[in-house]
Amino acid sequence: MRYFLELSYAGTHYHGWQTQPNAITVQDTIEKALGLLLRTTVKITGAGRTDTGVHARQMFAHFDIENTINTANLTHKLNAFLPDDIAINHIHPVTNNAHARFDATARSYRYYIHRYKNPFLTTTSWHLSKDLDMNLMNKAARLLPDYKDFKSFSKTHTDVKTFICDVRHAEWQMNDNQLVFNITADRFLRNMVRAIVGTLIDVGLQKISLDDFIRIIESRDRSNAGFSVPAKGLFLTEITYPKQIFTVYGNN
Repeated sequence: MRYFLELSYAGTHYHGWQTQPNAITVQDTIEKALGLLLRTTVKITGAGRTDTGVHARQMFAHFDIENTINTANLTHKLNAFLPDDIAINHIHPVTNNAHARFDATARSYRYYIHRYKNPFLTTTSWHLSKDLDMNLMNKAARLLPDYKDFKSFSKTHTDVKTFICDVRHAEWQMNDNQLVFNITADRFLRNMVRAIVGTLIDVGLQKISLDDFIRIIESRDRSNAGFSVPAKGLFLTEITYPKQIFTVYGNN
């Protein structure tokens, strides 16, 4: 039987999602808890990787188990075992070939910037007090869906077969003295959102023009783009799947 975990986590105290030697990760923490509860070794496969310090409001991962499980009961027990900064929201029975990473059709991220010092946002938002031209930043952001190759915003020396991404939406909004950048695509490259935000900040500071922004994208060269903004302001907010992979078997 295959199941999807739907979860949330604060990434502040983790070295990202994916298992790493000599580091505490979200994946490791969940696998250990599942193994104790199910009394067997359990490997989970995430919908993607988030870097050190990045948060997730909605993340999915799949795992296999021989027997049907009571998903409500396991959700309750997992949450009792896991630390306060990881929450299992639902466990979904899915078709046996459903894949948390490859079946995802869209992913959405948000990046938060607060304009004034706020001690309650220090781990979930980036403090930037400089004046930004949000109108210019949105003009640049609206250019992103016109392009497909985002090598300029990818971490260098990353092991990917293609830099092609279908960006479907990108927009800045102001929300209670916080600037929020929203972006949705079918997939994202490593460090892509943070590099895009850093480059859009340069547009907002009028360090670069809209024409410069276009040239950066078309150059396919990471060294031409802006800096990567701090991880703490970044949230994975939503992952979309085809409805048909979710099944009705099991006790929910």
